[in-house]
Amino acid sequence: MKNYLLLTTLLLSLHFQIYSQNRKLPVDTVITTQHNVTINGNSIDYTAKTGTQPVWDEHGEPIASLHYTYYTRNNVKDRASRPLLISFNGGPGSGSVWMHLAYTGPRILKIDDEGYPVQPYGVSENPYSVLDVTDVVYVNPANTGYSRTIPESGEKVDRKKFFGINADIEYLAEWLNTFVTRNNRWRSPKYLIGESYGGPRVMGLSLELQNQQWMYLNGVILVSPADYKIIRNEGPVAEAINLPYYTAAAWHHKALPSQLQSKDLLDILPESEAYTINTLIPALAKGGFIPDNEKTAVAEKMAYYSGLNTKDIMDQNLSVPTSFFWKHLLKEKGGYTVGRLDSRYMGLDKQLMGMRPDYNSELTSWLHSFTPAINYYLQEELKFKTDIKYNMFGPVHPWDNSDENTRENLRQAMAQNPYLNVMVQSGYYDGATTYFNAKYLMWQVDPSGRMKDRFSFKGYRSGHMMYLRKEDLQKANNDIRDFINNTLTNGKSAKY
Repeated sequence: MKNYLLLTTLLLSLHFQIYSQNRKLPVDTVITTQHNVTINGNSIDYTAKTGTQPVWDEHGEPIASLHYTYYTRNNVKDRASRPLLISFNGGPGSGSVWMHLAYTGPRILKIDDEGYPVQPYGVSENPYSVLDVTDVVYVNPANTGYSRTIPESGEKVDRKKFFGINADIEYLAEWLNTFVTRNNRWRSPKYLIGESYGGPRVMGLSLELQNQQWMYLNGVILVSPADYKIIRNEGPVAEAINLPYYTAAAWHHKALPSQLQSKDLLDILPESEAYTINTLIPALAKGGFIPDNEKTAVAEKMAYYSGLNTKDIMDQNLSVPTSFFWKHLLKEKGGYTVGRLDSRYMGLDKQLMGMRPDYNSELTSWLHSFTPAINYYLQEELKFKTDIKYNMFGPVHPWDNSDENTRENLRQAMAQNPYLNVMVQSGYYDGATTYFNAKYLMWQVDPSGRMKDRFSFKGYRSGHMMYLRKEDLQKANNDIRDFINNTLTNGKSAKY
């Protein structure tokens, strides 16, 4: 059997390399390899399949080819009862590299314990991967990773079928139907996990899969989810909701008053959250009609919870943009900026003054380590040989954000499916999709509160990619492992 698999892999590899000579991938192909990993002290043999699968139009013609990597644990007696975790990153326009090679997969890039690049670049075993409890597939949407539209460019590309929030959800649901059918996973418990923009993507997919593909889920995991009801809108909630994140980031950099700095992070965040909800939002709702004495008192309290200067807060009428915070938090403490996606990272700007940093210090660091690692890993360990460029961020813009209704999509899916549970995972130092915004999103999905026992929130002492920090990599994977184990139905009927 092993010789047969080896021969098959070699033949497919040769076939693939012949096609790749024109710098184009086959629309439909797969490379299969065998591996081993030790997870939580247990040796696990697994199969990796990486390849392309078409997106079909209404006439059955391929209009795109999506690249994916699919891991299955070997020697599983009952594949039907084994969960399947379907993983997406965000952007929009980002490949699935981030969670694939740093979070849930069996291999992890070489970084230090806090997530900074280490040379020589490469990968090592992930001792905390969830492959022990679930099979995993990582999907690259159109124009990300090795995925491409057909044709790749020009007027013949029907962009409205791919590059918008509702189009993205619709074609990915159809693609997943084909994938699940080909791999005989219809009976398996299924979970979606999405990071950042992948959050609204999987929220929307939960209903699209259910109502258009008749595919029901056991769980949705939102990793640092983007909430566009807040991010793209103005108003008191959107302006106020960043304060608890400011508290967390300032605490990390020892920039808070001693009364707060002397306490543990988790002891001060509830205080900042309560002030945001009970005082700051009502104060901002008064706009320019807030009494002067109240405005001054609020500015002083915001400075207390953020580490910023009271005058700067007053000058901005209590509405402090995140970009200003990243630029000014450490202006008097070495003149560094702090990172957007992970405010533990620091950067150096040309000038101390200004409204925003010159660059994202954390993203620069991440691209430094992820790009060489994913290219090495796919080509050398998974034997996916190609001259095609792996798009860390692909050409998907302009992106149609109209009619975004993913909160309601998730609510409807949960209401219709008593099996469906949701877990939110966020890093306290994430300044792009803040942890308190993620909590607020969770609270707003179900206004009735009748399904709140099917939601859970997990916070970590790191940023947007909280799994880059070794301690949180272990904790976050264990949280996924527990979530899956606790939401398997074990014969319980799907009914209220």
